[in-house]
Amino acid sequence: MLNLSFANIHQKRTKMTRLSVNINKIATLRNSRGGNIPDVEKAAVDCESFGAQGITVHPRPDGRHIRYSDVRALKPIVTTEFNIEGNPIPSFTDLVCEVLPAQVTLVPDSHDAITSDNGWDTIAHRDFLTDICKLFKSKGIRTSIFINPDPCMAEGAALCGCDRVEMYTAAYAANYPEDREKAIAPYLETAAAARDCGLGVNAGHDLSLENLGYFIRTIPWTAEVSIGHALICDALYMGLEKTIAAYLSEINNY
Repeated sequence: MLNLSFANIHQKRTKMTRLSVNINKIATLRNSRGGNIPDVEKAAVDCESFGAQGITVHPRPDGRHIRYSDVRALKPIVTTEFNIEGNPIPSFTDLVCEVLPAQVTLVPDSHDAITSDNGWDTIAHRDFLTDICKLFKSKGIRTSIFINPDPCMAEGAALCGCDRVEMYTAAYAANYPEDREKAIAPYLETAAAARDCGLGVNAGHDLSLENLGYFIRTIPWTAEVSIGHALICDALYMGLEKTIAAYLSEINNY
């Protein structure tokens, strides 16, 4: 067990944490009426122009938000970092190998999952994840494994040969209002374990303007946060440009 004091976290940030905007909810709104309003491709370009350092998409087999065709259309126009999330079923794997994004994030979603709700058991699925990581890395794609806040899962991910882990932050967000130090404790331990294994650390799910700043201040070596639902909801009131600026301010106010 790591003996880490919240009062003594002064890890110098050699790189600023990057904001990758998940645009799935833009596609959900478009799909609800048919047609091309709002325009997913324009939204991606606008997010970048407003300061986002990456675009994340999570295509699912049922195409209820981002579609495989969107992924193909976005690749040539995303000028920052393109991150594709999903369960590496054969069709997803083929898509990623075709599009060649900067990063692929492996998420163990069931086909009917409303949203991501768990990380990989990197020990039980080590052989499968090792093969997938080897394939994607052979294509020059940085590979990240979505994990729960458990140091053993970070250590297991390292043995699979990935480059990064993305910590599933739903529990942090849910428990933050009551006791933020308690909420972040397992994430701090997991992030430290990942760093000690030579892995980069990403984070995502239910991060918001309320809880993002504290997360980054406590785990300043976080390489990237992927944020969609809360950011798009905030944009309904604040506008997309002001919302992205607000999220970047929370990240940078360290």
